[in-house]
Amino acid sequence: MHNARGQVSEARARLLATATRIFYAEGLHSVGIDRIVAEAKVTRATLYRHFAGKDELVVAYLQTVAGMERDQVDQAVAGGLPAADVLRAVAGSIAAGIESAGFRGCAFLNAAAEYPDRAHPVLKAVLDHREWFLSTVTDLFAQIDAESAARAGRHFVMLRDGAMAAGCLTDSVEVGETFLAGVEGLLRSRTGAN
Repeated sequence: MHNARGQVSEARARLLATATRIFYAEGLHSVGIDRIVAEAKVTRATLYRHFAGKDELVVAYLQTVAGMERDQVDQAVAGGLPAADVLRAVAGSIAAGIESAGFRGCAFLNAAAEYPDRAHPVLKAVLDHREWFLSTVTDLFAQIDAESAARAGRHFVMLRDGAMAAGCLTDSVEVGETFLAGVEGLLRSRTGAN
């Protein structure tokens, strides 16, 4: 919902920022609407004016995270670098995220674990984002080697998923380094570089 000047309302922005912080830190099912309303300092009526219910708020949270990830990829692409270097930059931002304070895994993998029903809007938001990410890295790999691009894209996503899961369970620096080495190996096998 926007105000008269076409801006997102302050209350909606507060609700979404609060939900994003708490959902990521504590999980989706474990956080209730009452807590989000209290911490965002809005009324229940205000929440329901902006979101039909908790599921819609969860989808908006995932769309916010997806937007941040798309912005990171767009920045890497906008640099005008060769595709291999764009993929390195994307991998570098993933590794930096894994090594950041408060890292709790992938917001999308976490959401998929809590909402396994393929017909549910939350899982649909997860799958939409994954489809975009896979398509984006596959397109980048196609600029390097079109024949193996689909396989390379899937491999990159699987490396990322593994790193996201391991990054909150073990030494995040080591996980980030291992992920980057895996991506580098994937690139070398397509470019012929040693």
